[in-house]
Amino acid sequence: MNSHKRSLGARTLTILTLLALLIVLTAALPTVSAQSEHPLAGQEIDMAVLGLAGWLPSSLGVEMASELFAPYALENYGYTVNFSFAGAPFDQLFQLAAASLATRSAEYNIIISDSQWLGALAEPGWIVDIDELIANGIPALGIAPQPNLDIDWYTNVVPDTYMTYPNGSGQLWGLPEEGDVQALFVRTDYTSNPDEMAAFEAEYGWPIPQTFEDYENLTMDQFEQLAAFFTRPEDDIYGVIMQHSKGYDYLTMQLYPFMLSRGGQIWNPETRDVYGYLNTPVNAEALEWNRRMLNYGPPGGLDIGIAENVNFFVEGKGVFAIQWAAVGLVMLTDENRDNVIVVPPPTFLQEDGSTNRIWSMGGQPWVLNAYNDAAHMHVAVDFLNWWYLPETQLEYARRGGNPTDAATLNSPEFEQLNPWNQAYKYMLQPDRATDFWHEPNYSEMLALQQEAFSAYASGQTDDAANVLEWIACQQQAILYDNARTETPAPDSCEDVSY
Repeated sequence: MNSHKRSLGARTLTILTLLALLIVLTAALPTVSAQSEHPLAGQEIDMAVLGLAGWLPSSLGVEMASELFAPYALENYGYTVNFSFAGAPFDQLFQLAAASLATRSAEYNIIISDSQWLGALAEPGWIVDIDELIANGIPALGIAPQPNLDIDWYTNVVPDTYMTYPNGSGQLWGLPEEGDVQALFVRTDYTSNPDEMAAFEAEYGWPIPQTFEDYENLTMDQFEQLAAFFTRPEDDIYGVIMQHSKGYDYLTMQLYPFMLSRGGQIWNPETRDVYGYLNTPVNAEALEWNRRMLNYGPPGGLDIGIAENVNFFVEGKGVFAIQWAAVGLVMLTDENRDNVIVVPPPTFLQEDGSTNRIWSMGGQPWVLNAYNDAAHMHVAVDFLNWWYLPETQLEYARRGGNPTDAATLNSPEFEQLNPWNQAYKYMLQPDRATDFWHEPNYSEMLALQQEAFSAYASGQTDDAANVLEWIACQQQAILYDNARTETPAPDSCEDVSY
């Protein structure tokens, strides 16, 4: 009995000793953290981003990746990441991206795409299916489901524009990098000058708008009067600077509002038919009205794109400019900042006396290269999760970017951060702004209509209806030949030219 007690005591002492030793050893071991659990901990990864050269939102995103995400990744995940940026202009970027992706290259790990390219990038399998990433991850690369990327967007115009292909399908392929809408930049040193105000009201019988709320109700008919009043070529001052260049999509994006706001359509997104939708009398009238606006702009209006618009405005040559909110950072300078307000672009009066305002959407989504290896895909996904953190999106806004998530846009400080934020937020609504086709044949369809629209704007042809007939015939044939619609172009198209 006594020996049994001694044996039990000795055994107990041994166990206690081992437990004590285990506690000491455990305390000496490093704490297991999220950093040491990350599969890339201790590694250095070089990430390449392809985006728009000279486009501030693109460079701002990459700048934040280097300045802010890189130290975040080192602290939270334990890896070092370096970002490089390759860029090309709007009219060259798609070809650069497509040439690389067609070879199954991971030369560019993340691409800042234009929204219209989603179909062309998704159809060949070149970019990551965002729905699948959110729900199931990428098991083959060890990527877990990403529920944090299922974000509450400000309005449904955000996923419709930057994420979805085919149009209306709800299938997601991108995530918004930069939101963008068209806005009206106003020189208040002219519009709020008492002498100008008195002279205008005496001539036209109504006052020049002074507040944001005034501009909410400004019709395009009234705006044309304002533009005419302030057009003074002898002083090198012009009423409105618009974009009528046939480069990329410049003319298209400032022509569509004249169509859509007045009840016109550019296609049927369900059937993918263009013929019978674009070539209508209301759209022909829109083409005529858009050309007439050249009368109130500077010489060489057919060459004005985004950059030229900025230059004319900051040089003080335009009283009004219809411009993208995304370039607010360069539209506002130290010299003009105190004399510029940013408001919604005009609304259009309807036959029944109501008004309607539908302007073009801009902006770009992030898309992920489907050929990334596991390491680069992990970093890309980590980056996107960081990008949509509330504090990141608010910092993006502070630096002049245009976030699209509901939390940021609904935050109390958002509208005060930048002079264009109120107009941006106002226009980021599905009944005020819209995107157009995300089709794989986008570039071909766009190029031919830009050429034809420009021919009309320049006066090479004066038959607006015939220009639209030709475009509708050509685009219908492209979509039919590529099995995008079941409807061929009508036989009458064989005799159409402009």
